[in-house]
Order: sequence, then C-alpha cells, then structure tokens
Amino acid sequence: MNKGMLTIGIILLSIIALLLVNVLTNFSTGSELDYYLVKEVTDAAMDDSRDVVHDNRCGLARIDRERFVESFIWRFVRGIDATRAYDIKFYDISEQPPKVSVKVDSLTVLAFNAGGDNPETVAADITTSYDAIGESNELYNEVIEEALHDSKSDLCTPVLEEEK
Repeated sequence: MNKGMLTIGIILLSIIALLLVNVLTNFSTGSELDYYLVKEVTDAAMDDSRDVVHDNRCGLARIDRERFVESFIWRFVRGIDATRAYDIKFYDISEQPPKVSVKVDSLTVLAFNAGGDNPETVAADITTSYDAIGESNELYNEVIEEALHDSKSDLCTPVLEEEK
C-alpha cells in the first residue's frame, strides 16, 4: 500500500510540474512574441498613417490618428494567436509631431479538465507597452523655420478646393 501511494504521488507531482512548465513557457514566449508584434505593427501603422501631402507641403512629419488606429487594429488582428484574449489601449496619440503610446494586455490561459463539469484554468497576464516617435527629414528644417516665420510665405497654408 505504501509503494502504491508513493507511485500515485509521484505521478500527480509530475503532472503538476509539467503543467507549470507549460504555463511558464507559454508566458515567456508569449511575452516576447507580443512585444515584437506590437513593435512591428505600431511602426508599420505609423508609416501607413503618415500624411504625405502635409509632409511634402510643409516638410513636417504628421500622422492621421484615425488611419493609425484603423491600420494598427487591422495589422494586429492578422498577427495574433487565436487562443489568447487581447485588450488594446491607445495612450497619447499625437498627430504632429507623430508620437503614439500603445498598451496591449493579453491573457495566456491553460485549461484542463480533471474529470468534472468545470474545467480548471490557470491564467497568466502579459502587459506590453510600446512608445513610437515619428521622425522628419532634417535637411529642410532651416528652410522651413525661415518660411514659417515669414508672414508672406504660403508654407503650410490650407489648400482650397479651387486650387486642387
């Protein structure tokens, strides 16, 4: 009887150890994958949302807030793991100069059924934050600075519909 209980105890302990190793591995690789996914998606969404007309007209970098959010969500959905739940939060989206702060919370869940009606779950929360700043072309800064202070310059004036 003693050796039978010891065998059952060793088997239960090994199953718990395997589940724990699985959760920790999923957490560590999930955190790394989330970081690179958020980084790449944010940088690509900033490029997608760049206002090229304003950049060419004024020489100053600018993004469109709505296009950034739309592009970010579209790209993010294409790269996620379907077994996890994600919560995306945008903080401080500045159009000019372009700067975004994104926070993504994901929930890694390992569920197993021990023979009952309710499966037991072990969850690990992963939080990924990323800040990105868009850059402008440094070659035109002196010319732009002079033109912005000149009252007769039409630099960065709104384009009227008749001019198009």
